[in-house]
Amino acid sequence: MTNGAFQRAVDALKRLPGIGQKTAQRMGFFLLKMPEAEALAIAQAIIDLKAKIHFCPTCQNITEAALCAICADPTRDRTRIVVVEEPSTLYAIERTGEYRGLYHVLLGAISPLDGVTPDDIKIKELLQRLHAEPIQEVIMATDPNIEGEATALYLTRLIKPLGCKVTRLAYGIPVGIDLEYADEVTLIKSLEGRRDL
Repeated sequence: MTNGAFQRAVDALKRLPGIGQKTAQRMGFFLLKMPEAEALAIAQAIIDLKAKIHFCPTCQNITEAALCAICADPTRDRTRIVVVEEPSTLYAIERTGEYRGLYHVLLGAISPLDGVTPDDIKIKELLQRLHAEPIQEVIMATDPNIEGEATALYLTRLIKPLGCKVTRLAYGIPVGIDLEYADEVTLIKSLEGRRDL
């Protein structure tokens, strides 16, 4: 299809994660059939997102204010920081309602194959916080994949000499699953993360 405006929209939509050619075309046709006011509202929401949202200068979470709501909250435990790769992980942890400390968002993970080095993510900012704030524990909540593990190990080597306790989220069996259906890596991580009853 060589229709200029339509193809430009499809090409733009394909840049979104998880969107291939067919999905981008379906979305393009959907947007064409949508009432103009709704399509313009979507366009305005994207413009507002880029214009009004920035990263918190302290933790790198997204915010419209000078500081994100978590960093600005004086009731948070300021002795613990959970380190996550992306703001979406921060929000997943927040939804549990169980953690009341601070966060640090790396905005990525070390991945030499993708050309992402420690200088490309927010490690320097984390180390500055650890020197400036009374942090006693750093909880690694990077993804349980090769990049996340490499990032957690790299950070641990940098943080331990500072005198902070470094812990890692336990990974294991989800609630409600039969053990026979769990994969080997999940079972190994479950055994490694076991605790006393």
